[in-house]
Amino acid sequence: MPQATPLPRRICDAHQHFWLPRQNPYPWLTTRPPASFRYGDIQVLCRDYMPEDYRADAGDLPIAALVHVEAEWLEDDPVGETRWLAGLRARTGVPTVAVTAAPLHRPDIDEILALQAAFPFVRGIRHKPTASTVPGGERPERGRMDDPEWRRGYALLAEHRLSFDLQTPWWHLDEAVRLARDFPETLIVLNHTGLPADRSEEGLAGWRRAMAALAAEPNTAVKISGLGIPGRPWTVEDNRPVVRDAMRIFGIERCAFASNYPVDGLVVTLRDIFLGFAAIVADVSEVERDALFYGNAARLYRLP
Repeated sequence: MPQATPLPRRICDAHQHFWLPRQNPYPWLTTRPPASFRYGDIQVLCRDYMPEDYRADAGDLPIAALVHVEAEWLEDDPVGETRWLAGLRARTGVPTVAVTAAPLHRPDIDEILALQAAFPFVRGIRHKPTASTVPGGERPERGRMDDPEWRRGYALLAEHRLSFDLQTPWWHLDEAVRLARDFPETLIVLNHTGLPADRSEEGLAGWRRAMAALAAEPNTAVKISGLGIPGRPWTVEDNRPVVRDAMRIFGIERCAFASNYPVDGLVVTLRDIFLGFAAIVADVSEVERDALFYGNAARLYRLP
């Protein structure tokens, strides 16, 4: 990344992970052979990643806050990762806040949400709905956003003052639109820019249409992250159009930059992610840059 790119004034990394896969249960990191992943081989991720590792990767970046997002701890114990994070925060002071796990289809979901919400640093929930693997593919009946059983759990989020982090391919955002309309009190924060992996003209046109439909709902926002392309390094040239489209569609006030680290370390360094974002928005005002790098995430996740 060009060294002339100025660093932002302050950063709230709106999406990052810590883990100890040799100690804690992360099936996707410990299954052999490794699970398939959109960036390719994940074996380099199957190592400890802790605050000291993040600090080393961040270098001179002005990281002021961290939003930890659940990292697919064993689903049978959804509160286990939160308890572990509470201990980590007591020892290290990070993460600042967290988005934790809750399997929304479970019959005891109300109890699980109450336990998660009782941690003062928890702000939201992520539970990935089931999805088809390609646009127009057959949609699973169970576990998707239109599944009444899944929605029963989702309906309880507002009672616990929890937002929802949504990770799903863009071709399922029509379901997210219905979810936003039916539960207007719950904020939906779309993860990883809606996963625009297909950078063909047709693929990006479909992604833009789906993003615009979701952005029309006022209780939605987007984290601009997860923009790696398999087999290629993360570059400003590749990602500028997607970042600027997301900003245009949602409006700067509903966008937040995030690293998805260490996962995106498969395609780019932590420093180059944020320097890349800085280069892409070099022409916007200082107030808007601060909102993208810090202020919007601080508002969405109610930073202390």
